Amino acid sequence: MKVIVGLGNPGPQYAETRHNVGFLFLDGLAEVLGLQFRAKFQGLWAEGFLQGERLLFLKPQTFMNLSGRSVKELVNFYKVAAEDVLIVYDDMDLPLGKLRLRDHGSAGGHNGIKSILAELGTESFWRIKLGIGRPPKEWDPARYVLSTFGESELPIIEDLLERAEKVVGLWIKGDTSRAMNLYHR
Repeated sequence: MKVIVGLGNPGPQYAETRHNVGFLFLDGLAEVLGLQFRAKFQGLWAEGFLQGERLLFLKPQTFMNLSGRSVKELVNFYKVAAEDVLIVYDDMDLPLGKLRLRDHGSAGGHNGIKSILAELGTESFWRIKLGIGRPPKEWDPARYVLSTFGESELPIIEDLLERAEKVVGLWIKGDTSRAMNLYHR
């Protein structure tokens, strides 16, 4: 069993923002698999299969800064090892459209990851960082992550989410080296 968590903030006012790219990713993958989210674990979760692997999807509804509470509740309930958890989230330090798969590491300033690190007590979970780029110099970073993508950015984000879906397929198979080699360009 593997757990895939998309990070974001609940509520329609945040639905299409840069900070919710993790939710957007999970919504797309759940739609492809025909899954419906329901409330539990302080979040919205769905269960399905991909490539013969049982998957649990989670969109924490605790707001970004407390995401770890929801993740910990699901992981503890199903007794899932941290190494079988994949967190998908936005990263301002990556240029728009870039993707990185990592098997451990620090929060890098991301409050959702800080919360997960604190609640799980380990860095040994997988993560896909989805590049949303840096804000213009005159923008406050907090305002930037809560802004929506511009019209010219939408095709880049659609492509990014498609590539992330392929990375997840390779992650499920345990072919993470191939995923890193193919998609870190």
